[in-house]
Amino acid sequence: MSIVLVGGHDRMHEEYKVICNKHGHKIKVFTQMIPRFEKNIGCPDLIILFTNTVSHKMITVAVKKAKQQKIPVRRCHTSSGFALEQTLKNLVGEDKKG
Repeated sequence: MSIVLVGGHDRMHEEYKVICNKHGHKIKVFTQMIPRFEKNIGCPDLIILFTNTVSHKMITVAVKKAKQQKIPVRRCHTSSGFALEQTLKNLVGEDKKG
C-alpha cells in the first residue's frame, strides 16, 4: 500500500519510513509545505494526517486532493512513531473485517 504522511516532526522523518517499511508499505513524508505540494502527493492508497504538527494550509490541500481522487484519509492527533504504528495496525484490522 502506498501512503502519504502529512505532518509530523522533521527529526522523525526516517523513523516514519522505517515503521511503514516494517509493515510493508511505501511512504512519502511531508513534514513541511513544499512548492507544488498537491502535485507531489500523487495518487496514494491512503493519506495520514498528523493534525497537531501540520499547518492548516497543508491539511486543506491534502483533504481537497483526497476528495478529488477518492483517497481515504486517516487523522491522527499525535505525531509519534507509536501513533503511526497504531494507525497502521488499525488499517490491517479494518481490512480483515471488511
